[in-house]
Amino acid sequence: MGLPMRDRPEFTAYVEARSPRLVRTAYLLCHDWALAEDLVQTALAKVWRAWRRIGADPDPYVYKVLVNTHASWWRRRWRAEVPTETMPETPDPADAMSVRDDRAAIHAALRRLPDRQRAVLVLRYFEDLTEADVARIMGCSVGTVKSQASKALAKLRIDPEFTAPAAVPGGVS
Repeated sequence: MGLPMRDRPEFTAYVEARSPRLVRTAYLLCHDWALAEDLVQTALAKVWRAWRRIGADPDPYVYKVLVNTHASWWRRRWRAEVPTETMPETPDPADAMSVRDDRAAIHAALRRLPDRQRAVLVLRYFEDLTEADVARIMGCSVGTVKSQASKALAKLRIDPEFTAPAAVPGGVS
């Protein structure tokens, strides 16, 4: 049987140091903070069982578990919800130029990408992993990572909601 929790201080230190970043990565994958926390907790529970076998650099393994867990949850999710054209609440126009809106636009654009392309962009550009690391995490070739990233970036470039020029106060751009 495995070691008790108190006998694995490296795991505890890793979780304390990396949890905020893992939750942010999970949020970028699923776009729901509560679900992101659940996703990280589930992934870390899986990692805990394999911790002795992981080695000196656990990040690639942890990210792989996180992405794979998200993918399996996504496949099982209920699909009866129907997206609407308009949001029930409108944002305050005073906040239109805020960083929060920029982040919301990026998150919305990421949400419109297929899961695999979204995972590649999140791992490659938000987590700043190399193409080789992303390939290892996702279980594919470096070429697949490059092509998925290229396709995703191409979709973002033509996304009308993401690329629409923001209104500038006073008409000055």
